[in-house]
Amino acid sequence: MSEARLKAPRGTFDVLGADAAARARLESVARRLLEQAGYSRIETPCFEASELFERTVGEATDIVQKEMYTFRDGSGRSLTLRPEGTAPVCRAYVEHGMHKRPQPVKLWYLSSFFRYERSQKGRYRQFFQVGAEALGSDDPALDAESITLLWRLVRQVGGRDVRLRLSSLGSPTARRAYREQLKEHLRAHEEQLSEEVRSRIELNPLRAFDSEHEGTRSAMRGAPVLLDHISEQDVEHFEEVKGLLDAAGVPYEVDPTLVRGLDYYTRTVFELTSEALGAQSGVGGGGRYDGLVQQLGGQATPGVGWAAGVERILLAADMSAPSEPPLDAYICLQLDRAAEGVRDGAAAELRRRAFTLLQRARSAGIAVDMEMAGRSLKGQRAQAARRGASLIVTVSEQATTLRDVECGEEQCLDDGELLHELVRRSSRRGTE
Repeated sequence: MSEARLKAPRGTFDVLGADAAARARLESVARRLLEQAGYSRIETPCFEASELFERTVGEATDIVQKEMYTFRDGSGRSLTLRPEGTAPVCRAYVEHGMHKRPQPVKLWYLSSFFRYERSQKGRYRQFFQVGAEALGSDDPALDAESITLLWRLVRQVGGRDVRLRLSSLGSPTARRAYREQLKEHLRAHEEQLSEEVRSRIELNPLRAFDSEHEGTRSAMRGAPVLLDHISEQDVEHFEEVKGLLDAAGVPYEVDPTLVRGLDYYTRTVFELTSEALGAQSGVGGGGRYDGLVQQLGGQATPGVGWAAGVERILLAADMSAPSEPPLDAYICLQLDRAAEGVRDGAAAELRRRAFTLLQRARSAGIAVDMEMAGRSLKGQRAQAARRGASLIVTVSEQATTLRDVECGEEQCLDDGELLHELVRRSSRRGTE
């Protein structure tokens, strides 16, 4: 009996070819945009103490209740593969005493995350997010900067039909009072609600606004909205954020029903969507989390940030890229097939010559590759064409030749002359 073919676990994927190139382009744009704004790169561990997420994300959230990959290590400690990036960044802020640095401390990441949820296009159980966090200031300008950076990142990589929604959750005190009013509304319409929403009335009533259940949506049309119940100070903060976005030319829609799936958000919340993605249109989002650092044992420290799914951005932007970048040159080996097997030493010497040329050319900054798969000379030239090589070098026992694919010119050169000519021709093409 033949063994079953091994496959990657459901909800995971291999990054190959064109997708790898598109991801590299996205990371390049993110790095340039964020580091120009003063954000430095941070990488946190793939797994953290489970308590970190249980305390910060919220016990009533789907993430904690259903989606975390949690396990016990050899000492029996409960660990969790990180489902999101903000709590680990805040943990690192506390652990490394970043409050002693000039504030705000600005950090960005591009990392893998893990959630056990239904896999679908652009949503996986192992996924990547790019994110930015700024800790140590409650200035509305920091909110506006954070939102603007997410907007510009998605637009710069070609995001289509992008929409920005904006709201405010106010302070925890105002939200607690509002939750009681919302609970009363939900209880009064309990027969219309989905079973899931009914089960969450006490723990997380705000999630009712996210329900796709028709009866629930109907009941929520007359529900009170949090934006009408926030304090005067929170209203002023929100108005300042909107004014700064207006000044920056960033279009947005105020959506009083916007809630985030994590418990730590306060004041400003925002979400970026793309109609190009269909019903599951979310690309990224975030908000302010002024109490999160204190929850982790640090000083009272305001913060704001966002995360966006790399796979979601790539789909929204339709970022296509060639699977391999074109070459300046490709080195072919012309072996004497009739003598092969009795003249192994000659063949090895030919390969050493070609390999030396390859390394010298690469050291000179030339994009070059050589034959390493045992193809015939005809097959090697076909491979050079597939790789988009402008120049073809053929190394044989008798001579080394250089052929210009565009004009068909071919010349014999010794190895020293060849390197000089490769540099000259490839640099000339670079300026055209």
